[in-house]
Amino acid sequence: MKYDNLTFKVPKQSDDYDACSSFVTTAIEAIIKAAIGAGKNKIIINTNLKLGLPMENINKIAGPFVEAWAVETFQDVLEDKTNKYALINVEAKERLYMADVILQFKMTRKTESGVTAEVDVKATAEDIESSGKSPNITAFKRIRTAYIDDPDYIFIILSLKHKVYCTKNTTTGLMDGIMEVVAHNTYDLKYLSSADLSYNPALGSGQLQVRDIHYVTLTKRTTWEFCQLLDRKFIGSKKGFGEWLEMAQANEWIKVDE
Repeated sequence: MKYDNLTFKVPKQSDDYDACSSFVTTAIEAIIKAAIGAGKNKIIINTNLKLGLPMENINKIAGPFVEAWAVETFQDVLEDKTNKYALINVEAKERLYMADVILQFKMTRKTESGVTAEVDVKATAEDIESSGKSPNITAFKRIRTAYIDDPDYIFIILSLKHKVYCTKNTTTGLMDGIMEVVAHNTYDLKYLSSADLSYNPALGSGQLQVRDIHYVTLTKRTTWEFCQLLDRKFIGSKKGFGEWLEMAQANEWIKVDE
């Protein structure tokens, strides 16, 4: 049995997928850019530590703070019912969910009046070269199945760079840690080039990773082309075709004769 001889469940995306992806990516970029431009990009962490935050390990705790800032930024836009970004719903997700937040936008389409995107927020320290450079994105099995269940599934990676510094609060006498979001990039996972995506076979079905989140190249492709790319990454690892076939049968990615 060979990969090319299997009968696959082939996901067929809508004709306007690219337009939807572009709409969402542009809106998210604009929202984050506006927040930074308006000076709403600071997270203040009060501590009674005399030396302030442990700067050498700050990247280990920055992620949850930056993720929370992103969610609140989207929530602030949502509260403005006349917001120019057409954002109509924001749903923060629990820790083990595939994305950090789900966003819905109003958009005129042939068959629908909106578009939904799941957003994974990744925090990287601007002044620590290796911080968050090659993040885990999600489990192979989960993301592969998501695109079969919904061929129009939009999974966005929101990369946020931050700087951290400490100042003494003259009122309280305590140290204020200032975490400041200073740069951002937004990508549709499905459009990342093959060279930018890697597969780590460790942990369960393995993890999809971005090789260097700061420098990526985009390649337009269909949902089915992306599923095939994911399969090649898995099969080319030490797990091989046998493990992939078991997973494909269990998750109904292929059609099996009774």
